[in-house]
Amino acid sequence: MKIIALIPAYNEATTITEVLERTRGFVDELIVVNDGSKDETETLAKQAGAFVVSHAINRGLGAAIGTGFAMALRRGADVVITLDADGQHDPNEIPAFISAISQGADVVIGTRMKTRIGMPWYRQVAQVIGNITTYVLFGAWVSDSQSGYRAFTKEALSKIQIRTNRMEVSSELIAESKRHALNLVEVPIQAIYTDYSLSKGQSFFVGIKTLIKLVLRRIMM
Repeated sequence: MKIIALIPAYNEATTITEVLERTRGFVDELIVVNDGSKDETETLAKQAGAFVVSHAINRGLGAAIGTGFAMALRRGADVVITLDADGQHDPNEIPAFISAISQGADVVIGTRMKTRIGMPWYRQVAQVIGNITTYVLFGAWVSDSQSGYRAFTKEALSKIQIRTNRMEVSSELIAESKRHALNLVEVPIQAIYTDYSLSKGQSFFVGIKTLIKLVLRRIMM
């Protein structure tokens, strides 16, 4: 079983090397989608041994994940693990995702809401809003719909269609799992919050834009 870690990255020169070094021991290959970074993200990722695909301009998280999924399948992935590039995910938890896949899961979501350890209250509120939005629009409930720590089998990726380009992709992936009746399970994770990773969150206005795009995505289904 070939396991590939997919890490979308936009201006993550501060953390990308450490993230890749901590992840490499748990997977067979590292893919970084450099989403139009203006810093040294691309160079550092290559130096760390990752296979790098670059967008000429910043296209957004959804576009980066779509590019990464296509490349991972092309490179023979059986399982794709997505992690954030800002260091908030612990690669030591990857075996829990693989175990869930081995037991029959098609899609695995890492949830921070089981323990909420170290999770700021405003992030918890945002997660609940995201969960409710995902359920109301798509009829799919998970406890951490906005989690970037996920695992997918190649069979799941062959069915999932990504049509959104930015942050709304998190809810879209859950909606697609529901639409194709994929076996989605959750595993508890602990997020590693730093001032740096907290600065990467969505603003209120970005959240509103995300909601509007999700409504449009629902209409398209």
